[in-house]
Amino acid sequence: MIKNILYISASIAVFFFGMLSYGLLLNQGNETLDEAMRRKGMEKLENVKLVVSRSNYKLTVYSGDKKVIAYRAVFGRNRSKRKISADDFATPSGNYRICNIDTSARFYRTLQLNYPNRDDAADALRDNIISKTDYLKLFSADSLGECIPKHTPLGANIGIQGSGKFDFVFRNLPFVFNWTNGSIAVSNKNIDEIISVVKIGTPVEIIL
Repeated sequence: MIKNILYISASIAVFFFGMLSYGLLLNQGNETLDEAMRRKGMEKLENVKLVVSRSNYKLTVYSGDKKVIAYRAVFGRNRSKRKISADDFATPSGNYRICNIDTSARFYRTLQLNYPNRDDAADALRDNIISKTDYLKLFSADSLGECIPKHTPLGANIGIQGSGKFDFVFRNLPFVFNWTNGSIAVSNKNIDEIISVVKIGTPVEIIL
């Protein structure tokens, strides 16, 4: 019995080590933001926009209309096409903006988004997910240009974040593993590069 347990444990350890080794191999030679800018002859980025593709698991940085670099990204545990509550673990889709840059967040760094914005609120009111009172509160909060209060019927506290203390594991997985509360997660190194070129108000488009 003990021998079987040890055999199974060793097999799992070997599999896990092999998986991470393969992931490391796949990640070798990944271009950095500085390298991408030099290759494209860019000294600085202007009119930065982030486009997140949920179907392609990518976060792409644009300078105006020019694509600069794409990072691998993962999302909420719930792959639903729409986020409608605080507890559904789904990633929203729509047009947002960075409303706060938190450099001491739980998952290393976080670019908080203004979810749920007035469009999310309007859609939810139309579908009888929220009341008119809730809609007016969300509309008013979004109109101020600040981050939405943390507790709303549609959820909140959604952003672009790093992977935190498990960064080595998450960034070297050779397959996609959606694990967040609905936020967009990239590696710690990638979030550092993104933070270096964005600011409060930078637009973020999340598409399916």
